[in-house]
Amino acid sequence: MTARIYRPAKTAMQSGAAKTRDWLLDYEPEEPRVVEPLMGWTSSGDTKQQLKLRFETKEEAVAYCERHGIAYQVSEPREPARRTMAYSDNFAFTRKEGWTH
Repeated sequence: MTARIYRPAKTAMQSGAAKTRDWLLDYEPEEPRVVEPLMGWTSSGDTKQQLKLRFETKEEAVAYCERHGIAYQVSEPREPARRTMAYSDNFAFTRKEGWTH
């Protein structure tokens, strides 16, 4: 039973940083999912897949795992690839490239 500690990336539908500041702890699946023959639903006997714990800092999440004897793996967040730019920067006097239409 290994836990994964990470900060979630924002979704494509988010423009702000809501729900990306907390650190999440979730468990890797111990059993594969099985398709039930009668209804066709996907199920699993592993109930820890449904569990997600939120922590304010990475250190709190690591301390929780060590206190309860849970093996864990920490994934550090990556910096965004793009530089955020305001719309008004298109019309700034200090613009490096020329303005073309």
